[in-house]
Amino acid sequence: MRGMDDAPAAPAPVGARAHYHRLHVAVRRPANWFELVRFCVVGASGYLVNLGVFVIADRPLPYPIAFVIAFGVAASSNFVLNRWWTFRVNHGVPHHQYARFLTVSGLALAIDLVVLTALVEGFGVGALPAAAVAILIATPVSFLGNKIWSFR
Repeated sequence: MRGMDDAPAAPAPVGARAHYHRLHVAVRRPANWFELVRFCVVGASGYLVNLGVFVIADRPLPYPIAFVIAFGVAASSNFVLNRWWTFRVNHGVPHHQYARFLTVSGLALAIDLVVLTALVEGFGVGALPAAAVAILIATPVSFLGNKIWSFR
């Protein structure tokens, strides 16, 4: 008779199921909530960098171009801080992680630009407050993408 320790291990999830499984496990671990807090601290510094560069670049450039430039500067500083402090990664190839980070950031940027444009063009919100709201809306997508894929 087989004991519980002798039971065959469940097969590892694959594909979309694997991503769901990783997400489910990530939500249950307290250490991940501390990572989220660190991610938000880094994000707050990136938020300030993003808005600061946006204010400077918005004067001579159209606001969407100024926003993309500001986002690029903030994303680069966030990568370094997230790799070093948030996820405490000391393995892997940095430029591969940076490519993944930029992919996730690109998705977040797309969300940012949709929200930014909708708020400015559709609702008449000023560019700076609209940029602030857009960044906040894209943050959860950015955290999960980086936690699960960029810095796993």
